[in-house]
Amino acid sequence: MISLNQRLRSLVLTAGTVAAAAGIGAAATFNYKKFRLRLAENAAVLNETLPIHSQWWRDHAKEKGELLYVAIGDSAAQGIGASKPNRGYVGILADHIRLSTERTVRVINLSVSGATVHLAVRDQLPRFVKLDPDVVTIAIGANDIALWDATLFETGIRQIFSALPAHAIVADLPCFHLPHNERKVAVANGILRGVAAEFGLSVVPLHTTTKRQGLRSVATQFANDFFHPNDRGYRVWAEAFLPELSADIARRIPQASADAQPGVGGPG
Repeated sequence: MISLNQRLRSLVLTAGTVAAAAGIGAAATFNYKKFRLRLAENAAVLNETLPIHSQWWRDHAKEKGELLYVAIGDSAAQGIGASKPNRGYVGILADHIRLSTERTVRVINLSVSGATVHLAVRDQLPRFVKLDPDVVTIAIGANDIALWDATLFETGIRQIFSALPAHAIVADLPCFHLPHNERKVAVANGILRGVAAEFGLSVVPLHTTTKRQGLRSVATQFANDFFHPNDRGYRVWAEAFLPELSADIARRIPQASADAQPGVGGPG
């Protein structure tokens, strides 16, 4: 997991850039210590939600459903920063599956807050290979940027992608907005897309979708820690997945009402 000091430095740089863009850079500099303390306090508050979100997903994984949706990821898949766990992008996508198929959906959210690609291989992949999901989404790698190691990243991505079914939907890394991070993200996304192509996996444009929101989105689409998305930000994340998810559902999963029609997926 990213250390608190590393995280705070990234948060301060991001928030400082937003402040400068808004023309209040001098005030932000003057209040640097106070601002840093506030960020630390806000991050600590969100950290308290980690076990709450995790427990929520574990409890709901016990619910039965006609379809099984499995998510691999990190704190974003957990919905940290959202007002409720199911208002993260995984919850939004699960609701879309229910509405578009008119079927009940069981969600097994394997994600772990703070997960890197390496940790996803260690902790999530062994559980994933025991499942037979109808829908799979993967958004992992953002936490690798802090201590970037391209070789370790590619090795882990290959291990994950090799275990996925052909219909799995992979997201590239989101936009970090700051140049020093974006350079590493560009390398990571190049690796991710190359490996996905080798395995024939679809990659949704999370980076393009979040970048399109602009730098000011840090002030409007992020939680109080300036690190995790808020409800609005997670809707943007979901928008990146929805076109591919909708197309995949239309190809492979008929609506429940269609199954009931004579001559369509059932007896006449």
